[in-house]
Amino acid sequence: MDARERLIVALDGDWELDELIRTAGAFSRTAGMVKLGNRPFTRHGPEAIRRIERSGTGVFLDLKFFDIPNTVANACREAVHAGSAMINVHALGGAEMMRRAREAVDDAWDGTGKRPLLIAVTILTSFDDAQLAEVGIASTMAEEVKRLAALAHACGLDGVVASPMEIDLIRETCGNDFLIVTPGIRPKEDMGKDDQKRVLTPGEAVRRGADYIVIGRPIIQAPNPIAAAQAIVREMEAV
Repeated sequence: MDARERLIVALDGDWELDELIRTAGAFSRTAGMVKLGNRPFTRHGPEAIRRIERSGTGVFLDLKFFDIPNTVANACREAVHAGSAMINVHALGGAEMMRRAREAVDDAWDGTGKRPLLIAVTILTSFDDAQLAEVGIASTMAEEVKRLAALAHACGLDGVVASPMEIDLIRETCGNDFLIVTPGIRPKEDMGKDDQKRVLTPGEAVRRGADYIVIGRPIIQAPNPIAAAQAIVREMEAV
């Protein structure tokens, strides 16, 4: 992949549908995909995916499906039918749920274009060890990420969403062909300004081996979002 393809722009703003589609289209030559999370999807639904996909921009549907296996499988099937290029589930849903999700994505894909990528969330990048303990997980962050990444790999998923701090650990556990999608990426000037705790710069993440990086607020809230995205791509190209 070239640097542009590695960039996923998170579109989590308070936009009407037409504005969302225009914003996504504006990044078609600067980023490989845009990410739709819970807020825009809850507001606009699958039509947003269909319209963005028709504009030529790939969609990472970031809903972190986490439910009983049958429910998650059906949700993944609908996500593929809507045109999602990348879909995620939560690894804490367990092996059966992830295997059923894998089967559903493969079954729903019509064989044209690239097969949709199915990845799993390990631990949210807003979490630290203290918050893991709060929810009853006694292992360390590294131990939990390693365990969940290995489980996702064993279930046939394409990769995981994980903090850039865990890239080396995941590579050692799952190999070089397992995709790593890293949120918690911040340009140096934005470090420490929001709720992301386990963060790196774009260049550092790629240098460590990230396949995709996800950036939202530092691009979307910039005075010139396209220029901000282009600067990030140039930083990755320099690695």
